[in-house]
Parts: sequence; C-alpha cells; structure tokens
Amino acid sequence: MILIWLMLIFTFSDVKVTFDRNPNSAATREFKFKNIASPAKDDAAANAKLTLIDGDLDQGSAALAALVDGRLPQDEDEPGSNVFFRAGSSGGRFRMDFAAPIAIAQVNTYSWHANSRGPQLYKLYAADGSDPNFNPDPKRGVDPSTCGWKLIALVSTLPEHGDDGGQYAASVSNVGKYRYLLFDCYVTELYDNWGNTFYSEIDVIRK
Repeated sequence: MILIWLMLIFTFSDVKVTFDRNPNSAATREFKFKNIASPAKDDAAANAKLTLIDGDLDQGSAALAALVDGRLPQDEDEPGSNVFFRAGSSGGRFRMDFAAPIAIAQVNTYSWHANSRGPQLYKLYAADGSDPNFNPDPKRGVDPSTCGWKLIALVSTLPEHGDDGGQYAASVSNVGKYRYLLFDCYVTELYDNWGNTFYSEIDVIRK
C-alpha cells in the first residue's frame, strides 16, 4: 500500500495531525489504514447535532447526518453515501454540537473518490460557547477566531504530485475540551467544477 505523508503547514499548542491514504488500487469498503483507525459507529459524533452554516450541499449529496451515522460508501463513486458541497462552489461550513463540552482526543475525517474529490482541505475550529461574543453561525467572510472560536488546525491531504484519487484519512489529535466543532471546507482544485471533497465519515474520539 502506498502512503502519502504531507506535513501540516502549522499546528497549535500540542495538536498533532496525521494523514493516511489508500490509492485507488488499495481502497476497500472497510476503510482500513496503516496509521489511522477505521471509522467507528459509537464515537461521540454519533449523537452530535450537525448544522449547515454556509454554502450549499450538492443535490446529489447525502444529508449532513451521513457524516456521523457509521455507514460507509461501498465503492469509490457513491455520491448518496457522501457529503459534498455544490459543484462549482468554493465549499462551505458546518457545525457539530455535542450539547455540552467534552474532552476530545481525536477528530478523524474520512473521504473516498477516484479523482479530485478524494483529498481533504479544511480548517478545524472549536469553541466551548462561553465567550460573550460567541457567534455559533459565522458565515464565510467572518473569521471565526474573532467571535469565540479557536483555530485548531489546517488540514490538507493534497498530494504533492501524481494521481489524487483514493481513500484519505486525517486525524487531528489533542484537540481539547469543547462543545462545538466548526469545519470550514475548501475545494481541492480549480481546474473544473468537481473539486469538492466526498466526505464519507467524521469520528470524534473522547479522551
């Protein structure tokens, strides 16, 4: 199995980001990776509330709830089993709410597509909601760090060269104690309208 390791541009405090990739030839419905656990069904995200803050999901996309239901796509091009933003758009933002602060050990994100919708590119923010200026719904154009959110990591699994299809896993570790997570998702390429990632599952592992 070929693994592509990419260095994170920057991290914060003790946060660590790890990447794994299965190329098209090695990707299977089990989502098995060498260094990151396969998606779980009973993690903290399973009971979280997801809300679309900005951007539009593609008409072929699954609902946001598909990100935390423990169900995985069976092949590399299964739009209805993945969450992705509208074709031709620049991505969007969605919020995950645990109802109360929890100690988060890891946030793991998984994606799968044969081409440019495979890699992941997003910023992860977190908040406990205690800031008096807290805005739970910051639209694009509003820097979340100015309204009660903390930037945890910039995640990019974009290959440096070669084919970008396959399965990707990203794990953000030592996140901290928070009630909310904000995912600010971006397109992986601008050559055509098909740069929005097929996100298959998101796991949140408690400490």
